[in-house]
Amino acid sequence: MTAQQLAARAGGVRRLAVSLPTECWIVLALALMPFLLLAGGGSVDTAIRILLWGIFGLGFDILFGYAGMLSFGQAAFFGTGSFVTAYLLVSGLVTNFLLAIGAGVVASMLFSVLVGMVALKRVGIYFSMITFAIGELCFFIQHSVLSRWTGGDNGLPGVPHPVFQFGDRSFELASGWGMYAVIATIFVATFWFARRVVTSPFGRVLNATRINPERTLAVGHDVQRYKMAAFVVAAGYAGLAGTLMGIFQSYVGPDAFALDTSGQVVMQTVVGGVRTLIGPLVGAAVWIYLRDILQQIPGIGGMWKLILGALFILAVTTMRRGIVGEIQHVFYKRRMAAAAAAAAATEKLAAFAPAAPPADFFAAAAGTATASPRAAASDDGVPAIEARHIRKQFGGLVALEDVCLSVREGEIMGLIGPNGAGKSTLFRILTGEMPATSGEVHFRGRNITGVGVREACAMGISKSYQIVQVYPELSLRENLLVPLLARQRGAFRFDVMASVKRDGELMKDADRLLAMMGLSDRLGGPVSDLSYGEKRRLEIGIALATQPDVLLLDEPLAGLSPEERVQVVGVIKAASIGRTTLVVEHDMDALFGLADRIAVLHMGRNLAVGPPAEIRENPIVHSAYMGGRDED
Repeated sequence: MTAQQLAARAGGVRRLAVSLPTECWIVLALALMPFLLLAGGGSVDTAIRILLWGIFGLGFDILFGYAGMLSFGQAAFFGTGSFVTAYLLVSGLVTNFLLAIGAGVVASMLFSVLVGMVALKRVGIYFSMITFAIGELCFFIQHSVLSRWTGGDNGLPGVPHPVFQFGDRSFELASGWGMYAVIATIFVATFWFARRVVTSPFGRVLNATRINPERTLAVGHDVQRYKMAAFVVAAGYAGLAGTLMGIFQSYVGPDAFALDTSGQVVMQTVVGGVRTLIGPLVGAAVWIYLRDILQQIPGIGGMWKLILGALFILAVTTMRRGIVGEIQHVFYKRRMAAAAAAAAATEKLAAFAPAAPPADFFAAAAGTATASPRAAASDDGVPAIEARHIRKQFGGLVALEDVCLSVREGEIMGLIGPNGAGKSTLFRILTGEMPATSGEVHFRGRNITGVGVREACAMGISKSYQIVQVYPELSLRENLLVPLLARQRGAFRFDVMASVKRDGELMKDADRLLAMMGLSDRLGGPVSDLSYGEKRRLEIGIALATQPDVLLLDEPLAGLSPEERVQVVGVIKAASIGRTTLVVEHDMDALFGLADRIAVLHMGRNLAVGPPAEIRENPIVHSAYMGGRDED
């Protein structure tokens, strides 16, 4: 066989490997795992425990990896599922194993709703501490108040194994190969569902919530409901793992509610790789195998915990992405290198092609001002957005005092003022991000004071931020999909069986916006690789993706180079076609050439409103904002 034939065959094998679903490789790995463990001194029962902890870890990876919520109380749901199922089976109240398992899972999920109503009111370390406290509370209740049903320190022994009837014969599913096959099948099914969750529109919004919850809320998603859904799903996985563990062991011990149980699922997920789904299984395999082997070594005794702790510290310091995460990162860098090489080759070929006349990329989706003239602002009728006598006080500091602002339908209005004049505060009040101390905000004649930023976005008010608010871990198209999904699906939808990639119209909308922003050639790679000016254009694209009637831009030219300013001004002109735009900006030359009218704030009060030429010549504005002018 020639070298070319070998290379062709190797390429065919690689293509086959890529085309196979992930679940196929997992099935192959699970088929080999018991034999590898047996060869290394383990057992089939060890393999079963690894799978059960892998199921537990799938839910935790959704919660921590994709929703960004670190819970130290998952043992509460693991224990709830295991004790509910065990009690139903031991007491004889339920004899059907599937019904008993379902009852345990449902009990865990219902309990998580109650816990979530308390814990999800806080974020970060406060959320983690609340879940930790609830986990410890459950451990105490199991040993005291509920000991009559849970057995207290003794736990619940005698949980029967499933018995299947085949005609005249019955088959008991005890520990061993039969149990392993069933648990492995359940693991593959739960992994498939977890993959559907994280790749669905629901999962994409959930991941965006982890990266930038404020921006995700501002484009129209109900962040709290997404977090609650992830919390309940993770509890369901924990409850399922707990029910199966009790059946496998024929016993549920008090350690089901212990802090060690919550701690182990955290450690195995971090060691295996967060946001990988398969990482928790790999982490569980490493953790459980080393724990069992170390305890068998003479002379170690209780030192195995110290050794495992040291290995955990070594793993997280040398492999910050986890085992699976580091492997995925290597392949990712190879793909990026190949893509960069292909792009370089394309540019090299393009250098020999005839030069094309320069094109205005801002005309891609909305047309230019010359091709599609922007409708003139109307002096008649109800204003598009209006602030009436707004006052905002922070303790003893009055940021805004009796501020009135009326923006006409279809106009571009500029808002200027010295630093500290209250421009950004007024913007936050107009978009519902911040309540006013007094006064009202009206949108097309409707009083929307205090409606909230998500509701304001749903009505048709969107904003770009003074400090760029994008999703740096995602691609450009994925950034735009977040607001597009809010426009398409509303504030919340648990559509875990849907697929974003199969929605051709949604992808086309994202590509149109990228063309409008002049970013079509930057599709590959994460947003973190973009320049500041490109990120600014992308953020305006995120605001436009919600299809707002009123667009608010907070210092869109700040920190840009002269060339980038020209590009962003072009984006603003294209974005303003067919909508009302309010712009806060310190670049006077750009804003005076862009806006139909200018409003001036000074020390939190109205100073002047009028056409750019009138404001430019206004001596009060010169005195208050521009430092005055010399008199002849």
